[in-house]
Amino acid sequence: MNERYLLTSVTRISDLESHAFETASLPREQWADADYVVGRIKGAPSNLYRLELANGRLMDVMEGTYVVGALGKRTATLEAVGDWEEIGDDGVMQALTGAGLFGKVTSAATWLGQMISLSYEGHVIRDGRKLSMSDFLRPVAAGEFSVPVILLVGTSMSAGKTTTGRVIIHELKRAGLRVAGAKLTGAGRYRDVLSFQDAGADAIVDFVDAGLPSTVVSEERFKEAMDYMLARVVESKPDVLVAEAGASPLEPYNGAAAMEALGANVCCTVLCASDPYAALGVQTAFRIKPDLVTGPAANTDAGIELVSKLTGLEAINLLKESSLPRLVTLLGECLPPGTLETLP
Repeated sequence: MNERYLLTSVTRISDLESHAFETASLPREQWADADYVVGRIKGAPSNLYRLELANGRLMDVMEGTYVVGALGKRTATLEAVGDWEEIGDDGVMQALTGAGLFGKVTSAATWLGQMISLSYEGHVIRDGRKLSMSDFLRPVAAGEFSVPVILLVGTSMSAGKTTTGRVIIHELKRAGLRVAGAKLTGAGRYRDVLSFQDAGADAIVDFVDAGLPSTVVSEERFKEAMDYMLARVVESKPDVLVAEAGASPLEPYNGAAAMEALGANVCCTVLCASDPYAALGVQTAFRIKPDLVTGPAANTDAGIELVSKLTGLEAINLLKESSLPRLVTLLGECLPPGTLETLP
């Protein structure tokens, strides 16, 4: 019987769906970050036994299913920490994200529940060699990056960055601009950047496109991926890039390196804060002065007033339609002159 493999969204850059491959167990010294591997789901399913397919759709999974994912690392402050290098001799590992980021959980929030557990069945092999995400990078021409950037940074994960990005992209498209959306750092999850496309982005790109299951890698490796992502943005010829740096700049996802690579192209920085005190913390610790604060910190008038009192920054609740004219005005002030006309 031919075994059916479930392909997670970290495989979306590959040809594994249409071209045959084999599975072979390799010695640990041959393992590396971003290797494609096969795991067999173990244990009784919980509400976390869902995986993200290559098209971004979520699928409930059951024990015994063979899944293709990629080795990697995650350091989520609110959910789970894990590392492929911590996988023991028993080959037991977990899906650190539903996108197929595989590693051994070393720390997890007590409320999180049972993450998907898998047994290592082997590496994905073709023509006698293992396959890695980097084997499937499509060629892209190098070009000077000069696109104006609206940069979204957060005080932590789940601070409203993706929601903020969707709203901003929607307003920029209403203004008639060609917009690219990017998620530059974080742990693999396709639906975040797909939501930018749903909001109207003409082109989207993330670090998975650049061959990384997460950006918890060396700064040198991340800079290579960053160059690739920016080249993909240039290729799409946008008027503006809305770029999300996952987690916060102070976490080990290379957020600081992403901001450095964007450099003077950043014309507007939006801080998405979980609460007013977190906004102050990132502003102080990272020495940045955002143009705007959004996220849960701006959910109420009281939060908006406290952000102003603590940081001197303006905060807007982007979930209120009445706030959108002010957002458009701010964007118009930040973008190069003439880029954005104020909408009615």
